Amino acid sequence: MKQTQMPLLETRDLSRTFGHGEQTVDAVKDVSFSLQAGEIVAVVGESGSGKSTLARLLLRLLDPTAGRILLYGRDVTKLRRRKDLKSYWQQVQGVFQDSFAAFNQFYTVRRALEKSLNVLDARLSSSERLRRVEASLTEVGLDVADVLNKWPHQLSGGQLQRVMMARALVVGPELLIADEPTSMLDASLRVTVLNLLLDLRKRHNMGILFITHDLGQANYVSDRILVMYHGELVEQGPVDTVLTDPQHGYTQRLLTDVPRLSRKYGDPS
Repeated sequence: MKQTQMPLLETRDLSRTFGHGEQTVDAVKDVSFSLQAGEIVAVVGESGSGKSTLARLLLRLLDPTAGRILLYGRDVTKLRRRKDLKSYWQQVQGVFQDSFAAFNQFYTVRRALEKSLNVLDARLSSSERLRRVEASLTEVGLDVADVLNKWPHQLSGGQLQRVMMARALVVGPELLIADEPTSMLDASLRVTVLNLLLDLRKRHNMGILFITHDLGQANYVSDRILVMYHGELVEQGPVDTVLTDPQHGYTQRLLTDVPRLSRKYGDPS
């Protein structure tokens, strides 16, 4: 992939500590990486490795203890004012693991997506808001007439996950942070979501940070992999390099845990 001079996203020694005094935990410690427009970077690691805390820091849902977050070279680490955060969220959106918990159960799909448009500075007419909602639902492969006026509990898990992606896309972000977006879906629906991420990258030159514990999914969608262990970034590089020649012991251990077919089931290796 051709690299641009200015990364879309960059972190420098980003850290987040929880607790006080001697009772502290370094959930994220000195994490530094960059992500270009049009690039998919996977963050892999087991539960408790700091992946989701990193996502919340980048979405500005948590304040870092130390370090910096840069968006196109602009320091966004200390954004506090609602106006500034709204501008940031127009460029950076998130998709989370539990799609049912992510929605207000008293909002229809239409209302939930229209509420997301409130981060935009421009005042949109009712017809323009509806047009954007319908376009985002169509982009994620949903039948607008079937889902627009339904409540979250009336949708399947796969539909609701795609609605959550539509809610992120409705404001036209440049960076999507997807935190375990397939972990609550069955295998066939996981492939649908992964292919959608690839399509979004292709259609919009969108940067995507894909957080997962599944190395197979990381291999399928990503250009580069970041490996996190106990809050630290222990290895990073092109996906083929990291998966075929891992340098860190933790990465090697993750690879040994990937299920493989044995010879008796017809695997010649």
